[in-house]
Amino acid sequence: MLPDADIARFSNELYEALRSRTTVAPLTDRAPDITVDDAYAISRGILERRLADGERVVGKKIGVTSAPVQDMLDVRTPDFGFLTDTMHFEIGQELPIGRELIQPRAEGELAFRLGRDLTGPGVTDEQTIAAIDAVMPCFEIVDSRIVDWKIRYEDTVADNASSGLYIIGEPVSPAGLDLAEAEMVVEKNGAFLSRGTGREALTGQPRLGSPVRCVTWLANTLGQYGIELKAGEIILSGSLVPLEPVVPGDRMTVRVEGVGALDAVFV
Repeated sequence: MLPDADIARFSNELYEALRSRTTVAPLTDRAPDITVDDAYAISRGILERRLADGERVVGKKIGVTSAPVQDMLDVRTPDFGFLTDTMHFEIGQELPIGRELIQPRAEGELAFRLGRDLTGPGVTDEQTIAAIDAVMPCFEIVDSRIVDWKIRYEDTVADNASSGLYIIGEPVSPAGLDLAEAEMVVEKNGAFLSRGTGREALTGQPRLGSPVRCVTWLANTLGQYGIELKAGEIILSGSLVPLEPVVPGDRMTVRVEGVGALDAVFV
């Protein structure tokens, strides 16, 4: 466990990096004894600074759900971060990655809107399904305040799960949708880029994966920290396709079977 002074120092350092669009050396290189709980405490410290600036929490995100990212970090456990109102973009809005982000990468996801609270531990997939009010196609544009994306698991946890911006499409009812089998296709600048299904979420193992299971994991994990998922919040359930670097001028489209399509324009 890190001393409180180190947790505060790293929180302030990452907050300043966020605001100044600069990067810092990996925390795991400078504090080899950092634990996952330390990293979440650092993330909460960043959030407190953002809330003090006037931002509002509007949801949560799940990260490290796909097999390639888990392999990169050598972990099999997802992480979570907080979504604020300044990160949220609506259909038709351009995504200002050139002035707000540092080293952005886009990923296609399913986003959920909750119609009721979910409080873990002990939440089941059935309870999660009952709590979901709507599902939307989504692009999350992740970013890292760690230099050159040289992250280990604790680095991305501390850095609010490498959050950046996100844009969501039109909401549809989840009734009758098999989200584990739903196919996602992503295009970049008019050309096919990648394809995945809901089974890619959480483990990368086809018989186990599901975006719903990701939300269940989140509710139960947050419960360990005394945090609830609230009705009305947006939950980003994790990428179904590989992360793709983006620059101003790029355009991407995501199409999800049974859910709909969403365009993203990066400036």
